[in-house]
Amino acid sequence: MELGLVGLGKMGGNMRERIRRGGHTVIGYDRNPDVADVGSLKELVDSLSAPRVVWVMVPAGSATQSTIDELGDLLSPGDLVVDGGNSRWTDDEKHAEELKAKGIGFVDCGVSGGVWGLENGYALMYGGSAEDVAKVQPVFDALKPEGEFGSVHAGKVGAGHFAKMVHNGIEYAMMQSFAEGWELLEAADSVTDVREVFRSWQEGTVIRSWLLDLAVKALDSDEHLDALRGYAADSGEGRWTVEAAIDNAVPLPAITASLFARFSSRQEDSPQMKMIAALRNQFGGHAVTAADKAGERGADSPGADVTPPTGG
Repeated sequence: MELGLVGLGKMGGNMRERIRRGGHTVIGYDRNPDVADVGSLKELVDSLSAPRVVWVMVPAGSATQSTIDELGDLLSPGDLVVDGGNSRWTDDEKHAEELKAKGIGFVDCGVSGGVWGLENGYALMYGGSAEDVAKVQPVFDALKPEGEFGSVHAGKVGAGHFAKMVHNGIEYAMMQSFAEGWELLEAADSVTDVREVFRSWQEGTVIRSWLLDLAVKALDSDEHLDALRGYAADSGEGRWTVEAAIDNAVPLPAITASLFARFSSRQEDSPQMKMIAALRNQFGGHAVTAADKAGERGADSPGADVTPPTGG
């Protein structure tokens, strides 16, 4: 089949190549002319035979909204738009209604696979009517991993991105568990080769996984991760997962804690820990560490321990 693909970045560019390897025609558009096949969205639409299918792989939010708005004006009744970015599922419902008014179908698709997807395939979670999904099924089949699993028609519009959102929330918690275990192993004097402990878990253990394989790969490149700063961003989907849990009264303690752990990584000197240190000093006389003149985390220097007050 023919497919128009909008957005040829790290994910989109590799997806274009994998779909072409599957025997399909892909016409790609990107604002970077060096990677684009055509010079505009209009040229992309004009290059496709009706009924057209256009897959959007641009950042969630305003970029996706503006792209879908423009496609809504360029496409014809019977055409189809697929949003394969990381949009929020509530946006999918809005986009589907906007396009439906013009006779254009809509499918949302959560995509997982990252930079490895070109060779390994992409896990796909899509939502929409059976009729609309069928129009793009050959592309789904080309993108998915080999074998029985790796793609799912998760439900109605929004279900694909909702499923991908929950997938990413689980990913947050799994990564946090590996990170905490790694830090504890590094802190223990008795463990002399943390990297090889992680490597040993790759076979025969219940925690073996692709994330574990990637952790070993990272440690092979930098055994103690000395070259990295302890900072982790969040894409937004972790927040949406926690918000959806609140809306549905579903307890998510592990996923929520992993999201908050990322927030703590952005603090050079935690204000919360200052209060905790002060309270421990007040009620129990526990030593506190004075901040240095630069306002950084406490210095290990004479006079850092503050004499506790008298009384309780």
